[in-house]
Amino acid sequence: MRFRVRPFASLTARILAVNVLALAILVAGLLYLDAFQRGLVEAKTESLFTQAEMIAGALGEGAARIEAGDRIELDLDTVTQLLPRLIAPTDARARLFDPGGALVADSERLAAAARGVGSRILPPPADDAWFVTLWLRLQNGLATLSSPTADLPRYQERIGQTAADYGEVVDALVGERGYAHRIDDDGVLVLTVAVPVQRFKQVVAALLLSAAGTEIAASVREVQIAILRIFGVSLVVTILLSLYLAGTIARPIRALAAAADRVRRGFGERVTIPDFAGRGDEIGALSRSLGAMTRALYQRLDAIEAFAADVAHELRNPLTSVKSATETLARTADPDRQRSLIALIQADLKRLDRLISDISDASRLDAELARAAFGPVDLGRIATVMAEIHAATAGPSAPTVTVVLAAGPPFIVDGIEDRLGQVVRNLVSNAVSFSPPGGVITLAVAAAEDVVDLAVEDQGPGIPDDRLERIFDRFYSARPSGEAFGQHSGLGLSISRQIVAAHGGVIRAENRHDAQGRVTGARFVVRLPRRGAGS
Repeated sequence: MRFRVRPFASLTARILAVNVLALAILVAGLLYLDAFQRGLVEAKTESLFTQAEMIAGALGEGAARIEAGDRIELDLDTVTQLLPRLIAPTDARARLFDPGGALVADSERLAAAARGVGSRILPPPADDAWFVTLWLRLQNGLATLSSPTADLPRYQERIGQTAADYGEVVDALVGERGYAHRIDDDGVLVLTVAVPVQRFKQVVAALLLSAAGTEIAASVREVQIAILRIFGVSLVVTILLSLYLAGTIARPIRALAAAADRVRRGFGERVTIPDFAGRGDEIGALSRSLGAMTRALYQRLDAIEAFAADVAHELRNPLTSVKSATETLARTADPDRQRSLIALIQADLKRLDRLISDISDASRLDAELARAAFGPVDLGRIATVMAEIHAATAGPSAPTVTVVLAAGPPFIVDGIEDRLGQVVRNLVSNAVSFSPPGGVITLAVAAAEDVVDLAVEDQGPGIPDDRLERIFDRFYSARPSGEAFGQHSGLGLSISRQIVAAHGGVIRAENRHDAQGRVTGARFVVRLPRRGAGS
């Protein structure tokens, strides 16, 4: 059988994506630079904080003097000597503000005064190639759109600077660390941090440390140039990948097809489907689907094998009994003994008939649930009909079945009405067999926003705690004392759980208790998704 391939399937899109791989790498690099630049800014800010705290500590120890009245002040002469030495190993500028907010020291002015001349570091002459110059112009055009510093406030210095000009300095004068990021008139990032200068925990000044972000800009520029080089390499890699792509698609598909063929032909040893799930594409999805299908197939085979073993075991007991009875019947001449053996054979034949009917129903269940069309089913109506049928067919001492429909949303679920009715019938039949004469069985139906619950409650002896799950096993049967052996096949609750699971629901068993904690009966709860409540 041949399958047509759609012209623009996802694999075609993958080939197109490889062809534009170079552009994708370039764009990804540009997008990554924002995070890269932010990381550099954060690292530079932390470095300035470290330097500022060291300088502030040195000034607090070396320049603070205790005056009359235990008042601590900075010795400005000592500050003038210490500050240039402390700031010299760094590329930052230090300014000191007294508690009144006045600027009392500036490392830039102190250095200029020491040299007697003013100086300014000029940028190196441009010697970039033409393509680098073109790229830098393009980068400058995009800077206002992509740069994380484009919307920062302006950095301006008044002639008479005070602490009020810098919010971070105001914070430092009250004992808190502060920082700010600004842009100067040339578009250069300016980083400032402020820390308190303290002596015996008393703030005697605020130290403002500032540095230009020229190194950050240079680092970003180096990355951008590296992206240009990667772009050129990517063009070559793209061509090679395009040639290699056919092999990366065809090879795993051939491996999957061969494994599927081995599963179809194989007997005995089980075949493992190659796992390409790590690819994350259509081939990975196909690998996962084939693997899940193969595991489900083997599980179904295991279930069939186990079911066949259980059936053979359950049928062997009545057949052995019938065989033994017939052999004994052929050897006995006692009429009473013969009648007893014939009654035993008839009871075993009825048990065989019941077993075969339930086994046939259980074996057809999966196929029927898979083929049947689901539709709206009213659980409240099913409960009401079951109660009416029980009332019409029950004997005088049989338990009474009552229905309690709670207020709320409709009790509509998606399902197969006959099969859901079979679940309720099985649960009611189970409750009847355990209820005392004249007892009450309650069918309670309630709906929440997304589920519908149907509970079947009886007044019987309850269920041992260690059997609350075991009672749903195939062929498990624990009947009330006094009931004739073989009246039930032990498949009812197992079939009920299978039907409920096929409808996307759950069924559980629990005991009812009174105020003193005594068991007053059993409760079976069926919970199904409500129709129209979501996927």
